[in-house]
Amino acid sequence: MLEPSHNDELPVIPGKRYFTIGEVSDLCAVKPHVLRYWEQEFPQLKPVKRRGNRRYYQRQDVLTIRQIRSLLYDQGFTIGGARQQMSGETAQQDATQFSQLVSQMISELEHLLEVLKPDSRQ
Repeated sequence: MLEPSHNDELPVIPGKRYFTIGEVSDLCAVKPHVLRYWEQEFPQLKPVKRRGNRRYYQRQDVLTIRQIRSLLYDQGFTIGGARQQMSGETAQQDATQFSQLVSQMISELEHLLEVLKPDSRQ
């Protein structure tokens, strides 16, 4: 059986809250030892650790792993390049949210200024 190379070919993520490393391995077509290695290389990947140091991944972790997998296996990035790409996307999302927040604040302040302006007819 061939290993899926694109995320489109990966299985659907079930609607569970937590996944074991074995389940994530199957869902992402990546061996468990690779997942443990990626935890050290990508700060975005932080599964919950419970009794006996067992890892439990959440849905967002599975999506992050699939994104890392795509960068490394499909797009040909190195670990360093994929790490940079992942942190760049996070910074870009933060910048976009910040920009939207600033625009909203400017709009609200302009409205407030109009309300507080003395009537020009007097």
